[in-house]
Amino acid sequence: MLKIRRMRVDSNGNVETFEAGKKKIPIKGHTPNPNPNSNLRFVRTGPARGPQTPNSPQTPRNSQSPRTSQGPRRMPSGGGRKFGFAKNENREDDNEKPREKVPPLAPGNVRVIPLGGVEEVGKNMTMIEYGNDIIVVDAGFLLPGEEVPGVDYVIPDTTYLEERKSKIRGLLVTHGHLDHIGGIPYLMEKMGNPPIYTSLLTAVMIKKRQEEFPHVARLDIQVIEAKDKLKLGALTVRFFETNHTIPDSIGIVVETPYGNVIVTGDIKLEHENGQIKEIENAVYKKLGEEKNLLLIAESTNVEKPGFSFSEDEVQKNLKNIIEKVQGRIIIGTFASLFERVISIIEACEQLGKKVAVEGRAMKTNIEIAKELGYLKVNKNVFISSEDIDNHPDNKIVILATGAQGDEYAALMRISQKEHRNVKLKKGDTILLSSSVIPGNEKSVQKLKDNLSRQGAKIVHYGIADVHSSGHAYQGELEWIHKMIKPKFFMPAHGHHYMLRVHADLAERMGTPEKNIVVPDDGSIIEIQEQGQKITMLKASTSSRLVMVDGLGTGNVQEVVIRDRQLLAQDGMFVLIAVVDMSTGKVRKSPDIISRGFVYLKESQDLLRYVRILTKKSIEDSAAKMHPINMDYVKNTVREELGKFLFQKTHKRPIILPVIIEV
Repeated sequence: MLKIRRMRVDSNGNVETFEAGKKKIPIKGHTPNPNPNSNLRFVRTGPARGPQTPNSPQTPRNSQSPRTSQGPRRMPSGGGRKFGFAKNENREDDNEKPREKVPPLAPGNVRVIPLGGVEEVGKNMTMIEYGNDIIVVDAGFLLPGEEVPGVDYVIPDTTYLEERKSKIRGLLVTHGHLDHIGGIPYLMEKMGNPPIYTSLLTAVMIKKRQEEFPHVARLDIQVIEAKDKLKLGALTVRFFETNHTIPDSIGIVVETPYGNVIVTGDIKLEHENGQIKEIENAVYKKLGEEKNLLLIAESTNVEKPGFSFSEDEVQKNLKNIIEKVQGRIIIGTFASLFERVISIIEACEQLGKKVAVEGRAMKTNIEIAKELGYLKVNKNVFISSEDIDNHPDNKIVILATGAQGDEYAALMRISQKEHRNVKLKKGDTILLSSSVIPGNEKSVQKLKDNLSRQGAKIVHYGIADVHSSGHAYQGELEWIHKMIKPKFFMPAHGHHYMLRVHADLAERMGTPEKNIVVPDDGSIIEIQEQGQKITMLKASTSSRLVMVDGLGTGNVQEVVIRDRQLLAQDGMFVLIAVVDMSTGKVRKSPDIISRGFVYLKESQDLLRYVRILTKKSIEDSAAKMHPINMDYVKNTVREELGKFLFQKTHKRPIILPVIIEV
């Protein structure tokens, strides 16, 4: 995939790209432009960033020719607005068990802490500490399940980093998927806003997402290439190109006195029928010739034997289907699958078809691909969904988000006849080019049912090779272990069971059991005795559930989540009573409001007893009390009614007594 080698950013942060041959940016010794209104905001960092490696002889995976820039380039984060930190990220603090105090890092030891991504698939974040320096890798989020209703995202607990923010030398980001960059708007200021080092496409995606958070501090994003070498504090950091479902993915090498700490990020290998391609072999052979202390590798697909299905084959199959189908084609896939989306659009141009794009994320990523030169097609290929009826059915391809059955995504709205412009009809083909994420089975089935009811034919990965995973299978991971030959190993990016399977794989490949650690979020792993021993400390750092709730600015405590769960299960019961403060008597029959508990019109007998019990509880508890303690009265009413309602209905609604004093 072609990489752009020059980039211009205007004062609004918009990206403009142009050919490398046009000499518009000085390559060496460039310093930040003192004029904040200047269009040129693309700068070289000074010598303080450390020595750079010479140009690599190897052609980058996604380039036709090597880039000329060798060091990180500063990426603008937007305009010069004043910012404040959004307080919508919150911790679950209630009933937290006391933890053993984290000991200081002993001189000469290397400390690694996975802050997320080792008990779940998502919210990936790992820190590496040596001496007085900390390097952080990735900062993603996790889409929550039903156990935390009303929560938008779950992000890593960065307490350890917040207490040591002066030691953080940078955040290194492996690629642009949200499980690796989604936490950045919520976490960066808490960590002291360290510089971010990442590849060009990832930098642009971080910047685009940051535009949704105008109230947070601007980011210092510096663009690096795979051949670059950085000096961050006393640590030297290098990069290597990796293959994933998004271009510009990189792996990270942190050099320590005892050998390399290698973080793969999300990864798969390019191969043909299990034969690794030379471009992969060259990268890993070179890494394997070095002294590799610790390998931190992903585990998402470690259970699947053999090798992953080739993305090239998927793209060929998709083009074949697009060519042969006679009616309209609606393709649902992940907007983050850059290479696949680009290949679909290019195939449509070659076949003389028109593409209508539906879904904000899909539109945004296509614009990014065009800005950076990854997507080069005639603009006439694209049409709006309002114009699809003006073209023959066999010339229409609709590219949409929502293949996971997301409630408000384009494909789900189309399936429910709620889309303003796209109406399904017999002869349409729905092509679901994605796998079903665990937990989404019901919503995907609902999507398929709704589409089928309208006469559409559905093609999915279960009946055709229209999707490949971006994560390495067992055979690929075995090959990586064989090539890198690490002394120590820590599996990452997966549930605990996946990590255990990966640990067994590493042992089969020759890593001794004593040299393998399987962590939890917040586990503290140390390499001690001058790189001769790896151990997991008894102490651990805070790994509380940190929740982002877009509806509120207060703390989303455990009690709030518990109340939401109760409301969802048993509903709410509100009693309103008017009490004479001089006598403690209830003036009139209490009013009752119920939501999600019982249907009031069909529960008159129950409500009559509730009114009697409420009146009696208030008057009994207020008797001989001067002045009347209303908090005590409310608690008494809540307890008595709770017992009564559970006895009658076997439900425990949230009971809210409202007492009006007169």
